[in-house]
Amino acid sequence: MRARALAVTAIMACAAASADAAPLAIELSPSSANPNSPRMGDRLNFQSIIRNDGKTPVEGVIAWISLVQIDKGKEQPVDLEDWSAHKAVTIPTLAPGEAIRTDWPMRLIQAGMYRVVISAVSRDGPGLTASPFADFAVRQKPVVESARVVPIAFGLPGLLALLLFWRWRRS
Repeated sequence: MRARALAVTAIMACAAASADAAPLAIELSPSSANPNSPRMGDRLNFQSIIRNDGKTPVEGVIAWISLVQIDKGKEQPVDLEDWSAHKAVTIPTLAPGEAIRTDWPMRLIQAGMYRVVISAVSRDGPGLTASPFADFAVRQKPVVESARVVPIAFGLPGLLALLLFWRWRRS
């Protein structure tokens, strides 16, 4: 009985210590304005709320977005260079109970299944805090659309033939 009470006390002490050690909490959600079935070239937006659930201010918070492709056989992190110009935010001080909302826009470059996550660390913090994942799929978009190609493919040769015929008739 005494060993059980000691174990429960130790578990509660560890839980309290970890709660004090990691005061940051991150929520992540896709924007309601995002398309239901996005395809290449579309834009998505995600919102995060970074909150200090601790009892002391958190100094020097850095939060960043990460994107990974999760297609079977193509699992890999994605370089955000083409996907998003907004890759990180810094928060000088986050007071106890304070929350900061951040938008994370991105342009969809390649078809596939993806997972996005927001991570944060503080200057003096003990470790990394991550948001829950947000998964999304990007559909393929045809690179060549016949509605744009056909008028040019038939129109330019026809225009050139008409121009040559007109010039031939004038001479």
